[in-house]
Amino acid sequence: MVVVLFTLVSIWAQSLQGQVTWILITTSSYLLFGWLLGTYTVLGWPQLSGWTLFQRLGLCLLSTLMLVAILRWVINPSLDVWLVYRSTQTVWLFSTAVWSLMVRIGLRRGALLPEEPKLVVVAPEEEAYEALHAWRVTPTRIMPRWLPSNEAVLQPSPLVLAVSPSLRLNPEYRHLLEELEQRDPRECSLTTPLALAERQLERLPPTLLPEPWVSYSEIPGNTLFSPQRQLKRVADVLLSLLLLGLTAPLVVFAACLIWLEDRGPVFYVQERSGWLGRPFKVVKLRTMKVASSHVPVSWTVPGDLRITKVGHWLRRSRLDELPQLVNVVLGDMSLIGPRPERPELELELEERIPHYRKRHWMRPGLSGWAQVCAPYASSIEDSELKLSYDLFYLKNFSTFLDLVILFRTIKTVLKVAGR
Repeated sequence: MVVVLFTLVSIWAQSLQGQVTWILITTSSYLLFGWLLGTYTVLGWPQLSGWTLFQRLGLCLLSTLMLVAILRWVINPSLDVWLVYRSTQTVWLFSTAVWSLMVRIGLRRGALLPEEPKLVVVAPEEEAYEALHAWRVTPTRIMPRWLPSNEAVLQPSPLVLAVSPSLRLNPEYRHLLEELEQRDPRECSLTTPLALAERQLERLPPTLLPEPWVSYSEIPGNTLFSPQRQLKRVADVLLSLLLLGLTAPLVVFAACLIWLEDRGPVFYVQERSGWLGRPFKVVKLRTMKVASSHVPVSWTVPGDLRITKVGHWLRRSRLDELPQLVNVVLGDMSLIGPRPERPELELELEERIPHYRKRHWMRPGLSGWAQVCAPYASSIEDSELKLSYDLFYLKNFSTFLDLVILFRTIKTVLKVAGR
């Protein structure tokens, strides 16, 4: 019996020789295309239709099949490697795609998830409207709602109550809050609208922040001998030098295209606000038509006629930002951080948006949490939204968060999804 079992295992092991590599290639390709096409993030966006989910999974399947077919043609493996046969690949990946679709449909309908708590904002009506505006700007799968305090406590469990600070300070509600705090936290959890927004939206709306909110010394990594700060600077220099060497041919090619289009200057030098608001010169590949120095500063809007044909593709791929790696090496910028803004526009932004100056407490970055989470800023409202992400990064700065932003930036570049 042992001999027979050993023989069967030996035959099975031999049949897998040469297959393992293709199993890893196919699996990695499917996961990579799923990441690029957003099949994992579709659950968090309730406004995306079922057709969008089906479309993304279908594109993921076709992209994987095409890549494996190309690799098979290039590598030309032995005929014993049965995993690369078209019939095998089609059956395996099609079954995986169908399974993925069923799981995602189940998750979107809540069939495969535990019962999720109801989110209720308990605050005066005006405060609640201000808080819920943050969710209207960036909708989530589970949206909170406002209820008067006497109705909120009667809601069935599980329940998350976001109680405004003004009610916590009101003596009339002290007994009610004490009663709620004595309930099982698994059934009724108390928090604040700001904490709920930070946890669910991954941003800090400036209108919800108290004044004063946080001091410079409380920002992670801002101590003089912070290991995270030193590691970030070393990584900035090493990665920037590496990227400058690898992308130099792309920059030269893009520069030639810019010059051939209108015979204008290749680079664009502009003053931006850096650490603590100190101005510095940022260098970019020019993506707009050459304008007179007397033209007033204005926002870049969708379909802006000033953007050149070459500049359109440079902005989408973010190749126009590559010369800023020099600014990173010089210490004016970091690879990850709040994007530097023009001083002329910041004067109005500081007057209109609370806590705007605090974004200068971190060195400006080539990419940032706001760049991978929010659309391009073309108005005061857009700038306020991006600031909420910058403030979240400021408060939650870590090496891990920098890595998340780095990979999301790579995803944007590969998808040519910039603007």
